[in-house]
Amino acid sequence: MSKSLLFASALVLLSACKSVPQSGLDQTERLLTMMTGSFSSAAQAAVDTNFYDISLHMYPIWQKQYPGEHWLYVEQALRSQQDKPYRQRVYQIEKLANNQWRSVVYTIPEQENFVLQWKTPEVYDQLKKEDLVLREGCAVFLSLQEDGSFAGKTRKGECSISLRGASYATSAVSVWADKISSWDQGFNEAGEQVWGATTGGYVFKRL
Repeated sequence: MSKSLLFASALVLLSACKSVPQSGLDQTERLLTMMTGSFSSAAQAAVDTNFYDISLHMYPIWQKQYPGEHWLYVEQALRSQQDKPYRQRVYQIEKLANNQWRSVVYTIPEQENFVLQWKTPEVYDQLKKEDLVLREGCAVFLSLQEDGSFAGKTRKGECSISLRGASYATSAVSVWADKISSWDQGFNEAGEQVWGATTGGYVFKRL
């Protein structure tokens, strides 16, 4: 259970923010910049066998197709199996009120056609947002923190899932300039955890 790959997210995002001035900056652009890139949990896996060595890639797509909107393609895989990702998603980052954001999660059709294509984002131009499938209730709600990072989670009980005895899943995400922490867990109808890490989230350091 503690080594679960399930929902090791994503999401995705950032540290070293104390040195970044906050005034006059577009915080949505900061969040997107911090979430964009390639990340790895190799350092964590090297010191804690409860965690796998996982690669995380998050890159913008559809920047011309949908001006004013913010979309990221997300891919996660064992470092030893980069061509066989266990998770492919599209996130839409939406600005809410009072220094809050929502990362809406979608699955994509025929996802095998997009493996490792984060290097060439124009490949996703063959998709439209209408092709995506919303993961109802699985959005992560992020807030700006005093140190300049972003942190948040899903709303408890809203992200329904039927996987390995779970009836719903939760995700808690923190984003810094140099890393992203993601803690994903599955719970049964009685509120008992049935999969996912038990001691903390995956820590993905920026490559």
